[in-house]
Amino acid sequence: MAKSIKKNIEKLGEIEDRGKRLEALINISKDIQNKEKQDILSFNDFLYTVSNKPELFFRNIFQMFYDMVNYYIDDGHEEYLDTGDNVGFVEYDCSKLFQENCSDPFFADRLFANRFMNLVESFKKGVQNNRMYLFEGPPGSGKSTFLTNLLFKLEEYSKTEQGAMYETLWRLDIDLINKIDDEKLTIDDIKEEIELYSVEDSSKKKYLEIACPNHDHPILQIPKSFRKQFIREIISNKVIENHIFNSREYEWVLKDEPCSICNSIYKHLFDKIGDPLIVFSMINARKMSFNRQFGIGISVYNPGDERMVKPILKPTIQKSINELLKTDNIKYIYSDLANTNNGVLSLMDIKENNILRLKGLHGIISDGIHKVETVEEKISTLFIGLVNPEDKIHFQNVKSFQDRIININIPYVLDYRAEVSIYKNKFGSKLEKWFLPMVLENFAKIIISTRMNSDSLTMKKWIEGHEKYKKYVDENLLLLKMDIYTGKIPDWLSEEDTKGFTRQIRKEILAESEYEGRKGLSGRKSLSIFNSFLLQHAKSEDMYTMDMLMTFFNKNPEIIKHVPDGFIESIEDLYDYNVLQEVKECVYYYNEEQISIDIQNYIYCVNFDIGNTVKCDYTNDVIDIDEEYFKNIEAIFLGTTSTIKERQSFRKDIQTEYITDTLSQDIKVKGKKLTTTELFKSLFHKYTKNLKENALAPYYDNENFRRAIIAYSTPSFEKYDKRLKRDVTLLITNLQKKFNYNKESARQISIYVIDKKLVEKY
Repeated sequence: MAKSIKKNIEKLGEIEDRGKRLEALINISKDIQNKEKQDILSFNDFLYTVSNKPELFFRNIFQMFYDMVNYYIDDGHEEYLDTGDNVGFVEYDCSKLFQENCSDPFFADRLFANRFMNLVESFKKGVQNNRMYLFEGPPGSGKSTFLTNLLFKLEEYSKTEQGAMYETLWRLDIDLINKIDDEKLTIDDIKEEIELYSVEDSSKKKYLEIACPNHDHPILQIPKSFRKQFIREIISNKVIENHIFNSREYEWVLKDEPCSICNSIYKHLFDKIGDPLIVFSMINARKMSFNRQFGIGISVYNPGDERMVKPILKPTIQKSINELLKTDNIKYIYSDLANTNNGVLSLMDIKENNILRLKGLHGIISDGIHKVETVEEKISTLFIGLVNPEDKIHFQNVKSFQDRIININIPYVLDYRAEVSIYKNKFGSKLEKWFLPMVLENFAKIIISTRMNSDSLTMKKWIEGHEKYKKYVDENLLLLKMDIYTGKIPDWLSEEDTKGFTRQIRKEILAESEYEGRKGLSGRKSLSIFNSFLLQHAKSEDMYTMDMLMTFFNKNPEIIKHVPDGFIESIEDLYDYNVLQEVKECVYYYNEEQISIDIQNYIYCVNFDIGNTVKCDYTNDVIDIDEEYFKNIEAIFLGTTSTIKERQSFRKDIQTEYITDTLSQDIKVKGKKLTTTELFKSLFHKYTKNLKENALAPYYDNENFRRAIIAYSTPSFEKYDKRLKRDVTLLITNLQKKFNYNKESARQISIYVIDKKLVEKY
């Protein structure tokens, strides 16, 4: 009896489980059905959404591509925006577009990110038609990864509410058309038959669904001669209406024609029925699908892929059209290019079959039209290709191609931060913890030096005589140029050369980058070299140091031959200089409040002549202004060897900036305090920077200081005097807090600075 009850319970359990599974299938089926219904709108409902958000629903592939990129990439940051000296060299965060959720991330350096964003901006301006966009770079520059990730994100974006694109779907009412043919309905009867049926009510009717294979936008089904007036009536916002009628990006809305298939269906129905309203009732808007796998919306061709030259025919659809509409005049025929009309067609490398594809696209890119048997097919597609420099020979001598192809450089990485990101992606995010600060970046800089051009006319024009910086950088100033490529201006640059870094100089230096990154160590080779470096010290528990880095490169002649002469030594010099500055800053204890008072007084006093006694409006201090007053404070800004002429010029510049910008704009208009203005911040930075230069002077050649650093965090540290312990603790703590050292590496770098006698060197 017990066994029988148990079996019955088990059967009931099985039935319940089956019921749950069936319920789950029913639920998901309903979800799928509802989703499909949401993806299809009646023409009337679609026009309602258009009237509310025309900028979202009036989009072709170029506008959608622009919106997609800006969906993933924010506006970015430009260092010179406030001064008006910006050259459009913006710091963009491209991680959401090229890295997040991508199986193989692509790391765009700042130079390439700006090229890419400038290209995308041109799409918004409507200057994209009749072009093929070729991303050109040497093997191993990441071209394929870039394009793969870009198309993946385009496909993902198209599935979002913000990324929806709509195409024409004809839903021919079978019963209605048959009754018309039987002459059983008048026009008034027909209007009653079609009365306000929505997509949700479609189950009550039988349809022949014909999807436009060219992905025509539904608005194109409004005859072109009536389209402008129609749009004016459905859009109530005059500002948006004027923008659509007067902007190049929306020219297609007024000028484009529907494909031959849609045109034929419309014409036949209109001739049969005589009332366009009834024809419009059979037009629906369907959310366009982007699916790389099936070549719909996105098609990617590799060099070995066979070409399709035959037109595509759908006999079943053709037969249904012929039987329902009783005509042979509607030719359901199209080419493979229709699949990516209003989509993206990509060629992965211009080799083998892709050479023929590119040449075949020439006429289409030029005219936007080609023949499919006897039918003209209009193509408006975003054509993208990848090309190695040596493969340009296949088309660069064809004159008619020259103004149709837009080349965008995608060279080897020239931004050392992006190069480090590549290492971290390959070897793990904890990689930085294995290195002393700056050492990992220096490895990347050595690799990048092989990709740069040693001779720069602009750098020579800007900085006359590099000898003054020979303690910091290489004779070709590549290390300085690398910083510029990241948007950074180093502290060691003189006041004169910082001023000389004009807008024009920045533009010329950035222009030179277009010819760099085409040679040197590739991305793949760089990873191999880096792996070899890691393996040399894999068994050691010590952090990777600059000495290890120098030894590795100096003992590898096959690598060093690619590096510019003297660059290895210079990068060590710059490293020594930088770590010395870090130690000086971290051991230096200064009274920020007093420094602030001194700077506010100085800014105020430069507006008065020598011999005056003034009361500062910002501090209430009374100051006797004489040359000695100016000399004492200006010596901190400019150095003790500065001349009277240099100090007077500096003083005049401060006064000019104070009157024209700080006082008139920041304080009076924006309501800022003097201490929050850019002028004050700049002077505060110079003041503290120069004060800290002598921070190590009391401890130079002081053996007790060295021993105290070694003894730090041990019981023997307590034997040292109170001030020495305070300064050593301040040094170690600040190195950890400001420059990301840990306790042991902070001690290590402090001893490095002392033992190498870097105070004497700089």
